[in-house]
Amino acid sequence: MPDMSSSAALAITHLVPLAEVDENKVTPGVLGFIVFAVMALAVWGLMKSMSKQMNKVDFKEASDPRAESVDTAEGKADPQAAAPAERQAKQG
Repeated sequence: MPDMSSSAALAITHLVPLAEVDENKVTPGVLGFIVFAVMALAVWGLMKSMSKQMNKVDFKEASDPRAESVDTAEGKADPQAAAPAERQAKQG
């Protein structure tokens, strides 16, 4: 371990006794709790980041060209061909 910093080596020496297992009693102990807590924080951070990224997505479904051709063949007006003033009147 010559390439490790002294603080990292000191931290490892403090964690090694936490990983020792009693022959008569097996529990996750403090080290197990620390690992679980770190994993839980990582999952929370990933979920928060994913939620933020998903909120940025602006998904508008493309209309089906076959359905548009059926609408125009039946004489229905194409909503995309409406005048801009008519669209604004519908929205507001």
